[in-house]
Amino acid sequence: MSKGRRGSPDVPGLVERARAGDARSVARLISLVEDASPDLREVMAALAPHAGRAHIVGITGSPGVGKSTSTNALVAALRNEGKRVGVLAVDPSSPFSGGALLGDRIRMQDHALDREVYIRSMASRGHLGGLSWAAPQALRVLDAAGCDVILVETVGVGQSEVEIAGMADTTLVLLAPGMGDGIQAAKAGILEIGDLYVINKSDRDGADQVRRELRSMLALAERAEGAWKPDIIKTVAHTGEGVDEVATAIERHRGWLADSGQLQVRRTRRARDEVEAIAVTSLREQWRDVHERTELDELAERVVAGTLDPYAAADELLAATPH
Repeated sequence: MSKGRRGSPDVPGLVERARAGDARSVARLISLVEDASPDLREVMAALAPHAGRAHIVGITGSPGVGKSTSTNALVAALRNEGKRVGVLAVDPSSPFSGGALLGDRIRMQDHALDREVYIRSMASRGHLGGLSWAAPQALRVLDAAGCDVILVETVGVGQSEVEIAGMADTTLVLLAPGMGDGIQAAKAGILEIGDLYVINKSDRDGADQVRRELRSMLALAERAEGAWKPDIIKTVAHTGEGVDEVATAIERHRGWLADSGQLQVRRTRRARDEVEAIAVTSLREQWRDVHERTELDELAERVVAGTLDPYAAADELLAATPH
């Protein structure tokens, strides 16, 4: 056991076993992330040299478009290419790993006995920063455990879609005919975050119309010279039709990212956001512990009284924070 608190895990041993593909050790490490364990600093330090190899694919889309079925089919396609695959299903709002998340895992039972596939459902559990706080560190665990591709699926909508895109190397946006997805996509801003658009359930009427709408909207988007032009692919996930083409498009986008230098840009931005989220969490903990009913509350009362503006109050709070 590591020296320190009673019950403290053997972090080097856990990391070594996780890197060897031990599912229990991977699960324990992700649990340490979710629980904001005091051992998390040691865990991240031990994982850092072994991460950075996996390609992270964010999968977004409105409820009912078939995200779980598509993810399941994509896992099968990637396994056929001999890749080790991680799946992280993230619910940004529910404090429970049940409901839709549990449903995701049930629908992915095709891969339950495959030692080269790791599936984890994870709720943010109210951590400051939500997805941005815990999910990147869970991804680092899966990355260091040897996953070639990690699929991150959100069961939420709205802001969570944008957050997932911020974590991914490649963002895959799922749509389906008959749901007004083209208009919704424009309103939600997902046309700005997608690297690949997949029209699932394309055996239904209206799939070609959704494709035309998407093409028209993407054609109107301003793109720099040499920028990536998103693919639009039709699939029927429950039969596997078109899914191999999706896997090929993901690999093609990965190649473009590497060749253009955008892979480094995206990963640096992701790391910057992660560092910022951890730092802000640490600062709030300091203010809560050190300044309880002292500086922070006094400053707030002065702002309410109109004797101090909030910017000056923030400056005073930061100046009083131990460095």
